[in-house]
Amino acid sequence: MVTNGTNATHPHAVTELCEEGNRLYANALRTGRILRADVEPAPCLMEFALLHPDPDDASWLRPVAPSIALAQRLHPIEREITENRRLSIALTEVFEPFMALSAQETAPTHSITVLEGLDRINAALDLATVQCQTEMRTVQPGGRRSPENRLMEALERDKPLIERGVRIRTLYQHTARYSPDRLAYVDQFTNGKVEYRTIDELVERLIVCDETVAFIPIRDDRQVALELRHPGLVAYLIKVFEFMWNRAVPLSAGAPYETAADGLTDIQHSIAKLLVEGHVDEAIARRLGMNVRTCRAHIAKLATALGSGSRAQLGYLIAQSGILDRDQ
Repeated sequence: MVTNGTNATHPHAVTELCEEGNRLYANALRTGRILRADVEPAPCLMEFALLHPDPDDASWLRPVAPSIALAQRLHPIEREITENRRLSIALTEVFEPFMALSAQETAPTHSITVLEGLDRINAALDLATVQCQTEMRTVQPGGRRSPENRLMEALERDKPLIERGVRIRTLYQHTARYSPDRLAYVDQFTNGKVEYRTIDELVERLIVCDETVAFIPIRDDRQVALELRHPGLVAYLIKVFEFMWNRAVPLSAGAPYETAADGLTDIQHSIAKLLVEGHVDEAIARRLGMNVRTCRAHIAKLATALGSGSRAQLGYLIAQSGILDRDQ
């Protein structure tokens, strides 16, 4: 029996497939079938309909194609999103006459609005999305929220925009190239008006609708944000976005982590620069959108490449090696 997408006897959500389930499903996909007895340690595979009985031999199971399994789970989600979007549009139409009156009276003193709480932030973003006519620019650095939550928010907001022909440009960090969830999300949108690029380091989240309104968080937990409607501020943030966009790499291009002539990858050069500036591992990982373990693995490779025996020596060797000269 499954409750809220979780197996009651083998509890976990399909978005968090257990280690044994991962291994067995991958093996089934490679070989084309798997013995029914072999999947007893992972009953979730049958509960989540990732395997089905072999019509030729009941003792064997055959894997459901990942694309089909994904579509089966996305369909009810997308249907719910569509219904919620229809409701949000209806509510917008109800309040639109009042908003017009409010804008006439209070716009000069409300060019900056503080939004407290996720509900109010999301409501303001929903309204801005509905009103967006030409282009949405977004900066999406890595964060502490689960990728699933971030992608569901993006799906809910991006899909109606794309259907209306609004251009969308999104900046991720290079680490997004190695996120299966992120790549699967991007693959859903192949329209020429949707563009994705990556860059090594992003400071904070940014959303700009047309040249009218921008949203930025002002607290690390993203529970408080600013809604900016001052033309000068919005124009400035658009210039910041374009500056980063012109230095970013299209997601469709080759991997940006290829090894350079000095034997280091681009991401290792970025880490080296931050190390020399005195940042600790946690801060470097946060700024580059990766977990601390991955960051430390790159630092270890740097230390090996430069022959460093300590953290202090590593900073000195980076500064003396000239590997950061290409950033100048």
